[in-house]
Amino acid sequence: MAQLPNRNPPVSTAPATIPAVPAKAPGRGAVPYAGAMGTANKRKRPLTFGRVVNGKGLAVFTRQLATLVKAGMPILRSLEVLARQEKRPAFKEVIENIADMIRSGGNFSDGLAANERIFDRLYINMVKAGEAGGVLDTVLERLAVFMEKAQRIQGKVKAAMIYPIIIVLVASAIVSVLMIFVVPTFKAIFRDMLKGQPLPSLTEGLLAVSNFLKDHYPIALGLIVAAYVGGNLLHKTRPGARLFDWLVIHMPVLGDLFLKAAIARFTRTFGTLLASGVPILQALIITRDTSGNIHVADAINVVHDRVKEGDNVAKPLESTQIFPGMVTSMIEVGEETGALPDMLTRIADTYDEEVDTAVAGLTSIIEPIMIVFMAVMVGTIVIALFLPMVSIIQHLPT
Repeated sequence: MAQLPNRNPPVSTAPATIPAVPAKAPGRGAVPYAGAMGTANKRKRPLTFGRVVNGKGLAVFTRQLATLVKAGMPILRSLEVLARQEKRPAFKEVIENIADMIRSGGNFSDGLAANERIFDRLYINMVKAGEAGGVLDTVLERLAVFMEKAQRIQGKVKAAMIYPIIIVLVASAIVSVLMIFVVPTFKAIFRDMLKGQPLPSLTEGLLAVSNFLKDHYPIALGLIVAAYVGGNLLHKTRPGARLFDWLVIHMPVLGDLFLKAAIARFTRTFGTLLASGVPILQALIITRDTSGNIHVADAINVVHDRVKEGDNVAKPLESTQIFPGMVTSMIEVGEETGALPDMLTRIADTYDEEVDTAVAGLTSIIEPIMIVFMAVMVGTIVIALFLPMVSIIQHLPT
């Protein structure tokens, strides 16, 4: 089986020789391929809702395919084996259609391009480079490692966000129930027992908030839903996306975490593409389109334009002021030594470890903060309700 002659080949700035994946494939989804040897068998596609396969499922598929191909099994036979054991009907149909395309004389990358809603440009172009260089087994192995690490870091970032969100939602639900259903019953009790005596200021404020929520909670709930829907619609516009992406990497505490995750994603994607033989200009375009943040994509676009004019990667990347000096310095060293793909992978590993450490630290800090937050909210309600009781007891005849 052919192997890469050099693990870290010198990076070329020559124009891309791999055909770009079209913006819209002739058939969206799993479409039978009409190749040079005839038309593939047409299959009836199953009815599906939502995504055909999630990121984790795609990573598992890629790892299994890489293992089979690396063991010497032809790509067509490997796809037939994976299709036979696939439990998800929609994804099974996709694999079978890709196999049909190969039987009809097409390439594996052609089958992936016909399913671009499932396989992104990064996936397709890496496979295309592997086919062109005769090292598909090595490229699939790199792609599997890339996807596994991307899923791992994405899961850790999500875990850091899910915990406080769940705590806040639970606390909000408890407080809402207390304010809407429990606190109003105390108002009549206080009125009968105090007989015109003024309530403590904290209790007055609590009852006022309770009355407002009781009388207007449908409006409050509608405002929350409207804010959520409006935020999603705003995020779909380019100005809104720019604002959200800027807030993500500049927010206190969590901003540094998201920026490190974006840097790890950029360097790992870029390094994996270069190591797989994708030309640098095309690698930059693919990395830009899969960056996940508009401001990071703008920085990569600046680098692409400067590299196209004959510049290196490090200097224009530093001028964008998005990436830390350590990243640009290591990239500069990688360019000078001709080991840029390996250096980019090392940067990605370093930042993945930093994200892991940051997530662990945040989790340990968030837990006591959330507990204190719930204790303060519930404790305030309890104190506000018991203050009038103390006043009543003090005015009892001795």
